[in-house]
Amino acid sequence: MKTTPKSLRLHIALFGRTNVGKSSFLNLITGQDVSIVSEQPGTTTDVVEKTMELLPIGPVVFIDTAGLDDKTVLGGKRVEKTEKVFDRADVILLICEGDQFGEFEQAVTARAEEKNIPVIKIANQADLSDSSDPSCLPCNSTDLTSRETVLSQLKTRLLDVCPDEFIQPPPLVGDLVRPGGITVLIVPIDLQAPKGRLILPQVSTIRDALDNDAAALVVKEREYTHMLDQLKTPPDLVICDSQVVLKMVGDTPNNIPCTTFSILFARLKGDLPKFAAGAAAIDKLKDGDKVLIAESCSHHAAEDDIGRVKIPRWLRQYCGCELQIDVYAGRDFPDNLSEYSLVVQCGGCMHNRREILSRIEKCEAAGVPITNYGLCIAQTQGVLKRVLSPFPAALDAYERTL
Repeated sequence: MKTTPKSLRLHIALFGRTNVGKSSFLNLITGQDVSIVSEQPGTTTDVVEKTMELLPIGPVVFIDTAGLDDKTVLGGKRVEKTEKVFDRADVILLICEGDQFGEFEQAVTARAEEKNIPVIKIANQADLSDSSDPSCLPCNSTDLTSRETVLSQLKTRLLDVCPDEFIQPPPLVGDLVRPGGITVLIVPIDLQAPKGRLILPQVSTIRDALDNDAAALVVKEREYTHMLDQLKTPPDLVICDSQVVLKMVGDTPNNIPCTTFSILFARLKGDLPKFAAGAAAIDKLKDGDKVLIAESCSHHAAEDDIGRVKIPRWLRQYCGCELQIDVYAGRDFPDNLSEYSLVVQCGGCMHNRREILSRIEKCEAAGVPITNYGLCIAQTQGVLKRVLSPFPAALDAYERTL
């Protein structure tokens, strides 16, 4: 669990007024000096993250934020970054100074309720106040001897409010491959593949197959048909990198279900039927329309980058028109969504499920269809129905939107 990616951890965000003791509380819980502590207001200048194992909950990441009431010179930028944390927080720890619960705390809880994020209230410096609110977890973040007590109580509260999808996350392939069955993974090795390693979606899929007592056969696209011929029985599922989806579909008999890693992650991290419906909107794009390409990770763009070069090229070729393509990377996401005719989100392997769902909600509110890389590529290659066949609800959503 020590190497569990951040995107697969429970995201616990610390909110509170400036200098209320958020950083001290994080240091107390982790048992480390993770955040700088000072009496000077506005010490936390940026979002601070700390991963740890919080058994029996499992792998988590704590997110320490700047105070939303920051009035310092750089306060505006700090608050802007803090606001974005609402999009990826699975649970919010609202740090209060004793029994102080005013307009600011009410605003945080209202925003959390709006986004359906559970809130645990922490009464810091509880020994200095008369707080008797049973919903507050009492704490004195400067008393290191109280760590085990506070940690135990926090774990209990977290287990009570932890989102169901974290305790029992959606499967990657566990419901698609029978115990004792085989899934074939077609993994191209190109310039963007990390040297000596497979990328996260591939590793996660192998692990999920093994966790469900199935076998994973990993091949490159050139060896796929040869290896398929060697199998005594057809595999339960074939999965490929989206960039070779056309060749994979052409080489796979119709009786064998097949899909792509990106589509699997669209289901794991987001809402596959909504992404499928968004893919149907590609057929409605016209000359001059704006398309947003949203990447989860920030990376140095290669010569034939998938998001900046290949998908824009395939979209223009498929639609037969000139499109304006904008690319946003990392956690940047525009406020002017209504200007776009389509949003194409990457597989989201570097984002947690809540953040991808938040993006879907924002697009719905703006009336903009959203799909993902895998579905977009399969649509432009004319094979989307084939790779959606393992997911009847998503295929139905796609066909109803055409």
